[in-house]
Amino acid sequence: MQFQQLQYFVAVAETRHFTRAADLVHVAQPSLSQQIKALERELGADLFLRARGNITLTDAGEALLPLARRILADADTARHEVQELVQLRQGRVRLGATPSVCTGLLPDVLRAFHDRYPGIQLLIEEGGSHDLVRELARGALDLALVVLPLPTPSPALTTVELLREDLVVVSSPEAPHPGGGRRTVRISDLEGERLVMFRHGYDLRELTVAACRAEGFEPDFAVEGGEMDAVLGFVRAGLGMAVVPRMVAARSGRGLRVTPLARPGLHRTIALAHRSDVAPPRAARELQRMLLER
Repeated sequence: MQFQQLQYFVAVAETRHFTRAADLVHVAQPSLSQQIKALERELGADLFLRARGNITLTDAGEALLPLARRILADADTARHEVQELVQLRQGRVRLGATPSVCTGLLPDVLRAFHDRYPGIQLLIEEGGSHDLVRELARGALDLALVVLPLPTPSPALTTVELLREDLVVVSSPEAPHPGGGRRTVRISDLEGERLVMFRHGYDLRELTVAACRAEGFEPDFAVEGGEMDAVLGFVRAGLGMAVVPRMVAARSGRGLRVTPLARPGLHRTIALAHRSDVAPPRAARELQRMLLER
């Protein structure tokens, strides 16, 4: 008994038509009929009553049908399980993240993932949340770490909150202390200060500018248009101060003074996003699990 014969048998049983069954399994109708006859010879029983325009199952056919379906389903399960294992040995994960998340959150998690699954290729794309949402929607990414709320909420995406992170003010140790030397600084203390500002489309830019405007002033930019590494470098050089995530400030090394914001402060929420209509590949789901359990 051949696996292919069972596929043909189930197709005829479900369509009750040899020609339609042949189309369903992508084989010529004479070949399908020959395989069904070969199966009947091996079993020693007719499986179908063939009347003009009317194909019905015999008692033998009725007995075989649930067994054949189970065999085919088990084969699909076996194929799926093997593919899942193969994906964890030689698959890939396409992960999008904002630059600040790449700097602060990802290095430790990606190192742990790579140690566990060295054969998985990690493809990282940096961008603002708006760009990452667009890339997710068109299928160019498996997962993305984005800042909530999303700039354009999408019902086609599923988001899971990952962490809520404080923002802090960083400045050069040689520059005057923000807030007149207090242990914390208020957003209102940034009025008149020279700020190093991220490029347009950066979530941190929008958050900082909105907070300043809520306090009744427009921020003064010494330099604007940089990515995270550039902004930190300009701050170290004494060009101005910047508002950055605490995790980034903690990882940025020497050459920066870090001052917390006074309560209620500023915060951002990082979420893990993927398409709702397509399950991420096995390797991506494993990275997702590690991020959620970090």
